[in-house]
Amino acid sequence: MREAKHTCDLCVVGGGMAGLLAAVAAARHGARVVLVTDRPVLGGNASSEIRMHICGAHGANVRETGILEELLLENHYRNPEPAYSIWDSVLYGAAQYQENLTLILNCSVNACEMDGARIASVSGWQMTTETTHTVHASLFADCSGDGILAPLSGAEFRIGREARSEYGESIAPEVADRKTMGMSCLLQGRETDRKQTFTPPSWAHVYETDEELNKRGHGFGTNFWWIETGGEMDSIHDAETCREDLLKIAFGVWDHIKNRGDHGADNWVLDWVGFLPGKRESRRYVGDHVLTQNDVEAGGTFEDLVAYGGWSMDDHFPAGFYHPGRGTIFHPAPSPFGIPYRSLYSRNVENLFCAGRNHSATHAAMSATRVMGTTSMMGQAVGTAAAIATKHGTTPRRVCEGHLAALRQTLMDDDCYLPRNVRAVPHLTKSASVATSVADGDPLRNGIDRPVGEEDNGWRAECGGCAEYQFARTENITHARIVFDSDLNRPTKNMRHNRPRDAEPFAVPATLVRSFKIETADASGAWSVAHRCENNYQRLVRVPLSVSARAVRLVCESTWGAQDAHVFSFDVS
Repeated sequence: MREAKHTCDLCVVGGGMAGLLAAVAAARHGARVVLVTDRPVLGGNASSEIRMHICGAHGANVRETGILEELLLENHYRNPEPAYSIWDSVLYGAAQYQENLTLILNCSVNACEMDGARIASVSGWQMTTETTHTVHASLFADCSGDGILAPLSGAEFRIGREARSEYGESIAPEVADRKTMGMSCLLQGRETDRKQTFTPPSWAHVYETDEELNKRGHGFGTNFWWIETGGEMDSIHDAETCREDLLKIAFGVWDHIKNRGDHGADNWVLDWVGFLPGKRESRRYVGDHVLTQNDVEAGGTFEDLVAYGGWSMDDHFPAGFYHPGRGTIFHPAPSPFGIPYRSLYSRNVENLFCAGRNHSATHAAMSATRVMGTTSMMGQAVGTAAAIATKHGTTPRRVCEGHLAALRQTLMDDDCYLPRNVRAVPHLTKSASVATSVADGDPLRNGIDRPVGEEDNGWRAECGGCAEYQFARTENITHARIVFDSDLNRPTKNMRHNRPRDAEPFAVPATLVRSFKIETADASGAWSVAHRCENNYQRLVRVPLSVSARAVRLVCESTWGAQDAHVFSFDVS
């Protein structure tokens, strides 16, 4: 048996979408990061092991951006016939080859050492190498879903549903209990060009009629999320018992689809069944603020807003599959609603962040914030805050008290939308005179990088059009920041539920600018190309420059299919 020791600024426990984005964000902003996860792949519920697509805020132009959008666009570029192994590789590459980040896979954290009210180190067993890894860090982030560091560290946490009277939540039960939303083993079908048969295992449940499925829709437009149990049990310690029942249900459902009635499935085969349940709920930390149903319904207008949600309060019944009728209630919620920074760290363990479904919220509020588009935004906020805390040698709470403005501006500069907030635009951009080949160029520097309400907040021109900044004197330019239109209303998810034969391949959004150049003019007025890109497929583009110029212009030469180029931001500094 071996032992390995690591020292870093931030240790992130859990490699789901929240943990991955926390680790990458912190590392990009200069913190030394170790990411420890107990699975062989990253992405958690979005990975090939569970295969839940990434959900987020409902409505026009509220799609989550930042690092999440970067990963989704990478997947659309590299993965036209959406295969989960390619998606896994996109997430793996983002962590494994990120500077300042050490990735430890297949390692289950099961111990921690405390130094007063602070975590000093955590340890875990890596089964593939028979090695115990111990990570010493100044800061820790629990993004494990189940909140493993809470019982290990003594951090305050909750399990189950609060009583209606505790926070005045109308959708909470009258009496508190330890019931949660359940877990699911998903399944996926694939359409072929000929009739296919299916023989279920002898241990599968048998459902002769649709009524025995409790009126659950079982066409191929679903990912069979309703194959769910465990909410009336212990979602952590009874997980293996739940998995056994879930597999019996899953194979029984497919047997019903194929062999018990006409479901239009003659040419379909069972392509995949998940043997690792995807969880919805277990432990939740108690932070300086506990997000509630009332906060969600009021829109979350917090002064320390650092992330947002917009999914409805999708409160699954604890009985899951065994609940008669539809398995959930979609209680309405505004989109977007804000999430405060104070819900993203422990209130009694001084150096512990939390992000993901284990953040500080009531059961009712968490039913809206648990989806992965939302948890990804929490993760990027926590990673960015951890980098700021590292820079200033401080704690999560002190970041809120002394560095909140810097945190929020950094997030917005990294293309994380914060509702009702405006990004600070560099002085050089604001002070320049703007000229464009067509349309008004001022939206390029208004600090709002997407449409909001009736305002487009962008500049549009035919390919070949340009937007130009002119300066009063020659300026040294070191950096350009551009936000292109990645079609925030595109209908495609990060991956597919099922595989029909006529499915359209994934593609880079047609609205994205594919080729562009940045030109600069010297003191004599002579123009030259400072940077050219022929194959862009990202929304946020940063271009390092080293030029002295009296003017600079962005020329959009082609898109991935749209007639016009659409740009939300062009900053120079």
